[in-house]
Amino acid sequence: MTRQSIRIGLLAIAMCGGLAACASLRVTSDVNRAVAGSVQCHTFAWAGTFKGDSTLRDSIANPVNEARLRRAITANLAAIGVQPATGDNADCLVGYGIGSKTSVSGAYPVGWDWGFGYGYGWGWRGGYGGYYGWDEPYVYHEGIIAVDLYEGKGKQPIWHASVNQNLEGATGEDAEKRIDKAVAALFTKYPR
Repeated sequence: MTRQSIRIGLLAIAMCGGLAACASLRVTSDVNRAVAGSVQCHTFAWAGTFKGDSTLRDSIANPVNEARLRRAITANLAAIGVQPATGDNADCLVGYGIGSKTSVSGAYPVGWDWGFGYGYGWGWRGGYGGYYGWDEPYVYHEGIIAVDLYEGKGKQPIWHASVNQNLEGATGEDAEKRIDKAVAALFTKYPR
């Protein structure tokens, strides 16, 4: 087996693993049942736009991604019969957000230990024996896309949903695909 065929094989395995990881997105949803039961959303307007001088405006929350997010939300609302409204007469208002944070997990002792001594890493210790280890910290970027639905007249919250979807470094078609997939996942939790 040549080095090139080994590299191609490893790349194929990595891509399959990456696709499997993208197959399901974790969606969190909450519904204000008291308001949701009394409001019929046939039309919508936007609750606002991205504002501020956040550093995210230069990357994941840029105006191009905001337009992609609005387009994906509009398409998903249209699929369930909710159309954009003109003027101030919308049944419902739609808010949205894109964010990112650095998360750290791990860095705590795991396993068991007999005897004396301290160590880092995994392995067997001499002497009395035993198993010990420290879970190394895992640092990763956690991305989120959220959609909020409000009653048009009283501005009461109806529905909130968020999905973990990292957009860091994503541009062009890649960003559009990630946003479309995230919004489609969010709308599986839309209150009916």
